[in-house]
Amino acid sequence: MVLRDLPPGALRALAVPFGMLWGSFLNVVIYRLPRDMSVVRPPSHCPGCGKPIAPYDNLPVLSYVILRGKARCCGAKMSPRYPIVELLGGLACWAVVDMLLTHMAGSTSLLVAGASFAANFALILGLIAAAFIDWEHMYLPDSITLGGTALGLLTCPLRGEPFAVALFGGALGFIGVWLPFIVIYKRLRGMAGMGMGDAKLLMLAGVWGGWFGALFVLLAGALQGTLAALALYLAKGKIEEPESVTRDREELKKAAAEGDAEAAQLLADDPIGLGEDEGAPPRIAFGPFLIVAIAEFMFLGDRILQIARAYYFIQ
Repeated sequence: MVLRDLPPGALRALAVPFGMLWGSFLNVVIYRLPRDMSVVRPPSHCPGCGKPIAPYDNLPVLSYVILRGKARCCGAKMSPRYPIVELLGGLACWAVVDMLLTHMAGSTSLLVAGASFAANFALILGLIAAAFIDWEHMYLPDSITLGGTALGLLTCPLRGEPFAVALFGGALGFIGVWLPFIVIYKRLRGMAGMGMGDAKLLMLAGVWGGWFGALFVLLAGALQGTLAALALYLAKGKIEEPESVTRDREELKKAAAEGDAEAAQLLADDPIGLGEDEGAPPRIAFGPFLIVAIAEFMFLGDRILQIARAYYFIQ
């Protein structure tokens, strides 16, 4: 079978519910991964009382609406993040189908089309999870940044991109953050300006989008992050780090004081090692804005390149 054998309308119609199901799984990943918990076991359970959630109460978005944002078992309030992530999963799946599959040649085999869909959808799912984890914990998991980089290298043939080009883009993306914002900045200011997770995320962007993709993600992410920080400051009068980051720092300090060398190294290397009372400036997570820029380049990359070539002579 080839791609033209599948009606585009049917693909789009199935994309949203399929993506929302994966969005429901993403909520498990977002909650458990920073806590070093298995994302497979135990099955979904109520965060309030620990009771397993029945399948009919685990329907994406619908269950949240029907139960009015509260657990059936104990009435614990559920975070609005749950339906938001599920909706984002549905939107992401629809976007991948609409922007990728429906633009492929009708003679493309279902094997190739399915592999391309799976790779791109897996990437965007991982990025959604990373954005929410970083926003809450200021931490980008290696399993997502390095895993996404490896996936990008392995799927170069599906994108028609030479392996060397992807490798060069990834190296440039990593060095573009690591050298100025981690090595040089730390020597000048005594602390890193960005985390290693951000450097690995730019490496992922370079592997998937080439050197220009990495450059776009860095610049667009910085612009969007600055605007968001300004809006947050104007709305609240200050920028506060997440409570979970404060707790994580205190736990690391306690472990370091007890002789944990790894904890001490993390405190020394990561920007969150210092709190505002220790001279650190107010900050928000940068990863989510880099991830938004990656998504923009994924779905609008051709138009962005056309504009760049027309106005800045980029070949």
